[in-house]
Amino acid sequence: MAIWEDPKCTIGGVATLQGFECIFKIILNIAAQLGVLLLFILLIMGGFKYMTSGGDPKASASASQTITYAIFGLVMLVIIWLIMKFIWQFTGVDVLNFSIPSS
Repeated sequence: MAIWEDPKCTIGGVATLQGFECIFKIILNIAAQLGVLLLFILLIMGGFKYMTSGGDPKASASASQTITYAIFGLVMLVIIWLIMKFIWQFTGVDVLNFSIPSS
């Protein structure tokens, strides 16, 4: 079942306030996937630039910088995820699970 087909998002086909939970989950899921995809593309671009630099120091430096930024971005995504898990373990607040209390 897809996230947007979650039965708590609609009642009889009508959107509810809890539908914001579904929207938030979808946005967060898409943002994380796009971030990883972008970092993968940057790594490939950096590698391609490095292979085609032909010994030019300026092009090699540019390629190396692209690879460095891609690896730094990947490390930052992992650190952010670990911080979220750390908060959840020590406070019991699951910051990755957005929920609106129902009445």
